[in-house]
Amino acid sequence: MRVWAWGVGALAVVIAAIWIGWTLMRAEIGMTIFERQVQDMVGTDPSAGLENGLHVYMCGTGSPIPDPSRAGPCVGILAGKSAFVFDAGSGSMRKLMRIGFPIGQVKKAYLTHLHSDHLDGLGELLLQAWIGGNRAQPLPIGGPAGTGEIVAGFNQVYRQDSTYRVAHHGENVANPQGFGGMADEIVFLEGRRQTVVYEGGGVTITAFLVDHEPVSPALGYRIDYADRSVTISGDTVKNETLIVMAKDTDILIHEALNRDMVLLMADAANSNGNKGLAKIFTDITDYHATPRDAAESAERAGADMLVLTHIVPPLPSPLLNPAFVGDARKHYSGALKVGSDGLLISLPSGSDAIHVEQRLN
Repeated sequence: MRVWAWGVGALAVVIAAIWIGWTLMRAEIGMTIFERQVQDMVGTDPSAGLENGLHVYMCGTGSPIPDPSRAGPCVGILAGKSAFVFDAGSGSMRKLMRIGFPIGQVKKAYLTHLHSDHLDGLGELLLQAWIGGNRAQPLPIGGPAGTGEIVAGFNQVYRQDSTYRVAHHGENVANPQGFGGMADEIVFLEGRRQTVVYEGGGVTITAFLVDHEPVSPALGYRIDYADRSVTISGDTVKNETLIVMAKDTDILIHEALNRDMVLLMADAANSNGNKGLAKIFTDITDYHATPRDAAESAERAGADMLVLTHIVPPLPSPLLNPAFVGDARKHYSGALKVGSDGLLISLPSGSDAIHVEQRLN
């Protein structure tokens, strides 16, 4: 019995010593890990090692309805070395940078339409692109009529902050001439529903009209580079122009709303006495596409992959994805994904390959 008791006591002493040692050393261990991560990540360009081609950064796949796992609508596109951002929803810029997108290299940003959830992160985009890119001129912002008023408003709101940045970091880092945005409103010729809005460095970006009434104009975009292409629907109901513009695209990024789920939320709001919220939920079902609508559009367009975004309602668990998608997979023969923040999809040039990587958990 004494031998057993001595053994237990010795083991306790060893465990205590290990615990004390770990307690004393964990700060040092943590700092060592931090130093290594800093050396590997800070000041580097995580996109530098990517193959030449089109790279899609899903920086925001949510909607105006609060969703802890999804930022507001946003897609980052890296075409070769040319970077573009499409929409800038709330919280999306921080996710975009965490994915490794070269925000300092952004040549131009585009808005699909002027609903607040697609642009309420625009101020942070303007700030990060300015400081991160050491810009000497404002960031061009393309978008529908009314974009000028939006950009002017963000410039005014962030003007005071910009003076602090210049005073603190100096003009070599925060060039006051590069602060803010410069609007470039997109105009369509009479009778035309599409127009080329960017050409350069092998990149062609085409804007086209979609149907998001009463929001008008509302736009989608197609990006072509090095024999690969990506088409972004913006917010729209099922739309013939979109189907034409997405012809043979590698990836169609399409918004999606599950009407049955949203109407259940409307019924719940109504039964709980919140008739205003019930009306909002009911109203939003008439100007968004369903997963099945998106699937049928992707099939008719011949898209190789369909990525659903602007997910309504929020899906607190991936276990709900099949219920959200419903019968959409029966109407589309390609690869279908429910988009998630942090998804990086790469389309290397000279290939039909589509590489998918989840960079955020």
